[in-house]
Amino acid sequence: MSRSASISRKTNETNIELSLNIDGTGVSDLETGVPFLTHMLDLFAKHGQFDLTVNANGDIEIDDHHTTEDIGICLGHVLREALGDKKGIKRYGSATIPMDETLATVAVDLSNRPHFEMRADFPSQKVGTFDTELVHEFLWKLAVEARMNLHVIVHYGQNTHHIIEAIFKALARALDEATTVDPRVKGVPSSKGML
Repeated sequence: MSRSASISRKTNETNIELSLNIDGTGVSDLETGVPFLTHMLDLFAKHGQFDLTVNANGDIEIDDHHTTEDIGICLGHVLREALGDKKGIKRYGSATIPMDETLATVAVDLSNRPHFEMRADFPSQKVGTFDTELVHEFLWKLAVEARMNLHVIVHYGQNTHHIIEAIFKALARALDEATTVDPRVKGVPSSKGML
């Protein structure tokens, strides 16, 4: 059974087609109009072994905010949908990733209870043309739509590009672990009997 989902979302600000296969091989086909976000989503797919397709047209002549936010919304939506009833999954995942001088940890719980915490300082307000505050926006919307706990801690780092890259790689690895089907898990991994 393929754990995949897709979404088509059109607003006055963005038009997005996005599909995700959790059990992929890290293949991505990305057109976001936001080059730095495209780079991060490519890393996310590669390091999570997810197949990810994004075709987004947004009002980037204003700024990258709406496109980045709405891709986060769409990715969270398809992640939740692709997981289905969550039977047999590990549910929790975490990864600590070094990127040169940077060290970042991401921990997730696919709990159906959305919560987002982030402890990170970005030395620069921009990477290229990308506003670094949009990383928070993207991850927050991803957590809400996927209905997961998402905790991000940057232990240290000096280069903003490296910091954000470490976050996205750690996110990918943490989600890869959390979405893995464990043959020892019978039914839903919760004492409540549901997630």
